[in-house]
Amino acid sequence: MLKGQLLHPQILGAIARAGHGSRILISDGNYPHSTTRGPNAELVYLNLSPGLVSVTDVLRAVLSIVPIEQAAVMETLKSGSYAMLDDPPVWNEFRKALADAGTPMDLTSIERFNFYRAGAEPDVCLTIASGDQRVYANLLLTIGVVKPPAKA
Repeated sequence: MLKGQLLHPQILGAIARAGHGSRILISDGNYPHSTTRGPNAELVYLNLSPGLVSVTDVLRAVLSIVPIEQAAVMETLKSGSYAMLDDPPVWNEFRKALADAGTPMDLTSIERFNFYRAGAEPDVCLTIASGDQRVYANLLLTIGVVKPPAKA
């Protein structure tokens, strides 16, 4: 029996098979999961119901088991019905979760259709579909390196 932040066997298995530079996509409930999935990505549905489970919940669990060296978000539209002049509030949650895990970093912004293409690349090992309903709650993580323990 496992004891820890992340217990989902399918997610644990996909991350265990990944390595440095592999990527994990945690997507909101509006993301086209099936049609923009990478050929090597295991697709895990955590969209229990609208609003559950959130991308931030998934991010915190993932950060408890794997180092992250880069985090990318989908660039906001500057015109139209989904336009945003400022960063979506969820991005501050991402930043806080990363900082709380000891990996504070800037979020890289990727244009919408380029983000879809990046999420469909062969180096994406895992796509996690959340039930998050917040706009722009998509996150593409790059797995970092597990460093050896410091010698005494």
